[in-house]
This record gives sequence, structure tokens and C-alpha cells, in this order.
Amino acid sequence: MITQNIHLHSRPEGLPSAENFKLVEVTLPELKEGEVLVENLWMSVDPYMRGRMIDRKSYIAPFQIGDVLEGGAIGKVIESKNDNLAVGTLVTHMMGWRKHFVSSAEPLTALPQTPYDPSYFLGVMGMPGMTAWTGLNRIANLKAGETLFVSAASGAVGSVACQLGKLMGAKVVGSVGSDEKADALRALGVDEVINYKTTDDLNAALAQAAPEGIDVYFENVGGEHLEAALNNMKDYGRIAVCGMIAQYNDTKPTPGPANLAQIIIKKLNIEGFIVFDHWEHYGEFTQQMGQWLAEGKIKVEQTVFEGLENAPDAFIGLFEGKNKGKMLVKL
Repeated sequence: MITQNIHLHSRPEGLPSAENFKLVEVTLPELKEGEVLVENLWMSVDPYMRGRMIDRKSYIAPFQIGDVLEGGAIGKVIESKNDNLAVGTLVTHMMGWRKHFVSSAEPLTALPQTPYDPSYFLGVMGMPGMTAWTGLNRIANLKAGETLFVSAASGAVGSVACQLGKLMGAKVVGSVGSDEKADALRALGVDEVINYKTTDDLNAALAQAAPEGIDVYFENVGGEHLEAALNNMKDYGRIAVCGMIAQYNDTKPTPGPANLAQIIIKKLNIEGFIVFDHWEHYGEFTQQMGQWLAEGKIKVEQTVFEGLENAPDAFIGLFEGKNKGKMLVKL
């Protein structure tokens, strides 16, 4: 069978471009006993993938030039020589950026029977939703009555973190990059929204939005946002560091905030986390999230690109602010 993959053609310098990717036709092998043929239906593009395009040691191995890229995806078994994965089974896996692939059962997880679109398992019911839940519950220990600040608040993780913050009884302040995104965030019930692209002073805008100070900061951006958050944290505040997208395309090291002494002065607790280190709690998360979805307490935000060939544009769009909620590619 001939199918298509997208390979890393060259390593990006700064913001990725279409030239860094290559659409390639490949011939798949015949199935062996225990294997299945999977047709991908949905694939995810996520900011952390940018770090894997740099040839350096990190918490996950870098992509190699000329190899097929990979990422979260939802597929359907269309041919099977495995008794545990019948034809028609929907599976989640990390072999996105391709239309079809042959696999053993080990890297595949069958999706549970739910009333939700399978794409939800790449967003609100998948890694982004789990990341928001983990950061607020297991890292920052957000409590009712506290004030939560979320940067990149209209993104896949941020939009869920804002909604979870409201469900947990917190006052929520979000930062976004457009008036359209600000309006969408207010529609989700966020108490105060800052458009950081139209404010002259993010620190002052945050002080106005949260005059009582911030108990918990859910960090997705870094840079100016981290500096403003440090200035406005309460004593004994907690910062859950999920990502720093402002730095992902930097071509040289970015100086740290000039006010790191606030960590000592305010006795702050700052903890970085990788969601996969907490995956043993995924069942607890899906039970809670499934209930909230059924009750209409969580709204799903998705931005969808059509076709594998448009996956690079979807990925680049993450860094250009083109997504509201989860960025997905429908194959």
C-alpha cells in the first residue's frame, strides 16, 4: 500500500517555515501476525514539537532530518492480524504526521466508548486537558476563592485551565493576543481578560485585573508574562510552569526576568512539570472531565485544518496565534 508521510526536511531557524517539511510517498509493508493497519483520522500539532526540531538533549528525543515526524493522533484499524484489535477499532497513539501505518498493538490504545467526537481525545479529553488538570490540581493545588492567572489563555491548555479554574471556585484572569480571543474567553466565564498586544504595560494591566494579587500562575508563555506575574504574586504564591512558547523560536538564549528576587521576597513555589510524569492519574481526570462535559460545564474549543498536506501550516499557525483552543488536522 502506498501512503503519505510528512518528514522533517531541515531544522528551523527561528519560526518554522513550509520549507522545513516534506510530503513523502511511502510503501507500507504487509501485515505480520499481531500487527494492524491504521488509517489516521485526526492528528494533533502541539508547541512542544518545536523543541524536538532542535538537535539537543531534552526530556524527549529530537526529530531527525529525513525521518517522519510524530505526534498525537486518532486512527481507525482498517486491517488486522491481531485478535485484540478488530477492524473498526478507534485507537489513540503518537504516530501522527502520516495517513496510514502498520503497527503492533503495543503503541496503540483503544478509545473507550463515549458520546464524544474522537477528536476530543487529542484536546479536552487528551494531553492538553490532562495538562491543565494536572497543573491546577497536582502542581499548584488551586483552592476555591483564590485568584488564578493563565497566560496563552485561549490555547489548547490555557482555555481548559481557565474553565477548570472557574469550576474550582477561583477568580480567573487570562491573557490573550487579540480582541476576538478576549471576547471568546469572556464567553467562557473568565473574570478578567488582558490583550497583551494592545496594552503598553502588561505589569500594570495585570495589577489592575487582579488588584488583590495572584495566588496561582499557570505559565504557558514565559518572558514578559513571567516577569509581570512575579511582580503581582501574593506571598506563598504557586507557579505551575507548563511551557514558555515565547522562547520556542528564539535563535539565541533569552535573558531571564530581571525580577527573580521576587521568588525569595514572596516565598514563591515554582514547579515545572511534564504531564506524562502524571499519566497514572489519567483515569481520574477522564472521569471528572467526562462528567463536566456531560453536564455542559466545559466548552470545547477547536481550530481545524483539513488534509495532511496542511499540517505544517497548522503547526506554524500555533506560533502565529491562529488557533482558538486545540489546533487539529483532520485527515
